[in-house]
Amino acid sequence: MYKVKDLVIRDLAPVSAGAITEVVDLAMRDGLVATWLQPDTVARHRGSTDYFAIFVEHILRCGDVYTTAEGGTGRLTGAALWLPMTTELPALLDYEHRIKEIAGDAYDRVCELDAALDAEHPAGDHHYLAYLAVRPDQQGRGLGSTLLRRHHRRLDAAGLPAYLEANDPRNRDLYLRHGYQVRSVIELPDGPPLWCMWRPPME
Repeated sequence: MYKVKDLVIRDLAPVSAGAITEVVDLAMRDGLVATWLQPDTVARHRGSTDYFAIFVEHILRCGDVYTTAEGGTGRLTGAALWLPMTTELPALLDYEHRIKEIAGDAYDRVCELDAALDAEHPAGDHHYLAYLAVRPDQQGRGLGSTLLRRHHRRLDAAGLPAYLEANDPRNRDLYLRHGYQVRSVIELPDGPPLWCMWRPPME
């Protein structure tokens, strides 16, 4: 653990899955892709915590998680969730059943999104940034960049590339500043674009 100004950056510290899911949910649930998946705000907010919990639980089992927290209160302010695509990972637990229950009438769009992401995901060894999330009231303070740099140092030392999908232009531009390149664009039917981005290891 180490401090950056008034923040604490932690490598998979004893932080609960629920606390991490809360940060991811608050950051993502009203984004362009989430709104495309479920345009009804009430229905989207009702199911979004359970939706993101599926992935948070999986990455806590299989991946690398970093969080930022307020130095005084310890409240989580941001999280970066990575999957090491350097070996075969186990499947998400009971994914199809859980998604059907959570998504409701958005199920078909969830399947479309999953298929589009799978089709564009590159082969070869790399680390996949599944989520970079910062609480809405903490955005614009550099927390996302701090979290990115933490894992990039490890990847650069190991000579490994990184991959992600940017879900809006602001995020895309952040990743461009950190050495990512757009390798393709997913065009969701009547929905927002997703920029598939690749970062080679840096010297």
